[in-house]
Amino acid sequence: MPKIIDQAVIQSHNDKVMRHLRGDYDHLEEQLARRGVDLERIREAASQFRVAIPSWGVGTGGTRFARFPGAGEPRNVFEKLQDCAVINQLSAVTPKVSLHIPWDKCGDWSELKAFAAGLGLGFDAINSNTFSDQPGQSHSYKFGSLTHTDPATRQQAVEHNLECIEIGRTLGSQALTVWIGDGSNFPGQQHFRRAFDRYLESARLIYAALPDDWYMFLEHKLCEPAFYSTVIQDWGSSYLAATTLGPKARCLVDLGHHAPNVNIEMIVARLIAAGKLGGFHFNDSKYGDDDLDSGSIAPYRLFLVFNELAAAIHEQVPQFNPAYMLDQSHNVTDPIESLMTSAMSVHQAFTQALLIDRAQLDEAQEANDALRATQLLKQAFNTDVSPLLARIRLDAGGAIDPVTVYRTSRYREQAGNERLQQHHGSSGIV
Repeated sequence: MPKIIDQAVIQSHNDKVMRHLRGDYDHLEEQLARRGVDLERIREAASQFRVAIPSWGVGTGGTRFARFPGAGEPRNVFEKLQDCAVINQLSAVTPKVSLHIPWDKCGDWSELKAFAAGLGLGFDAINSNTFSDQPGQSHSYKFGSLTHTDPATRQQAVEHNLECIEIGRTLGSQALTVWIGDGSNFPGQQHFRRAFDRYLESARLIYAALPDDWYMFLEHKLCEPAFYSTVIQDWGSSYLAATTLGPKARCLVDLGHHAPNVNIEMIVARLIAAGKLGGFHFNDSKYGDDDLDSGSIAPYRLFLVFNELAAAIHEQVPQFNPAYMLDQSHNVTDPIESLMTSAMSVHQAFTQALLIDRAQLDEAQEANDALRATQLLKQAFNTDVSPLLARIRLDAGGAIDPVTVYRTSRYREQAGNERLQQHHGSSGIV
């Protein structure tokens, strides 16, 4: 597989810290052995973990006030894939990219697929955009898209989603994520029931076009850009729509799309029980839909979500196979660094959840021993699994310390210079 960063740079750093890793790993193994946990079993399971990278995440984000772009930012989907390849090369857990259409449109999708394969990347869910107007668009989405009162506007939004499905089929994707910003800003502006009915009418047309092996992920969001009401505002509306549409429609949970202090892990459990959990957009928040780095604010909440997921794996819940993806906005950091650390944080939460003694937890729950139950969770959460994750990255050809290697490689500076030269030249990147 072609490497964006010279493998010698990675190997040199790994060699320098190998001795410390061996010591830390042995200590973790001894610690877990005293608790009756087989580290090799955990290692095997944790090695299978994967989380997708959002194509839009490798560019600098912004607020409604300003955006401060960084040097060497990707200007097109090909350059985005280069940055995503660096993240996967160093973290070794992000081999798929989730595209957003029309932001990532290109002239030849087969060429893009081959380019991605050359970087060792594949494609996750395709995301449609009917929450903003595009140049040359016939009908505006100012007052909605799939739920607009105008049938022609709804049809335009449906056709965009159908186009996304065709793009995804070419790229090898197997899911379409649908999030709409439809809603209202004033009481009385919108007839709630009719708006939801229009959503279902439009969604049925999209659902009918899904290939047999595809899923349609319905994403809910409490508010923004509509601040009085949102058509698909919570997991209940999402579940109702997914159930109405059929078995290929499932609910996508974005950790930032809920009111403060909502019990997200319980929502996850309910959707697992209903067979409607489609996947996740991982991020973190302090106030609302902040799109902060995963695990940067509430790492225990992230762990509790994975506790429910690990329980479903342990109990072998039928047809349980949620998709994992990051969805963040990086306003003050290098997006590559943030996405790498977020991927590691999510991987960490997953691995810690694997450490929970399910038999003991079942006993504590059945005995109504609240303190014992929460101690078992805290014991797993407080276990430093970083040596194990570093070992997994090492075995996969990645970096023991991805951020240090990335900074040592000076990839951002070199990519910036190359992209600047190409900007002044006549060629593209392919």
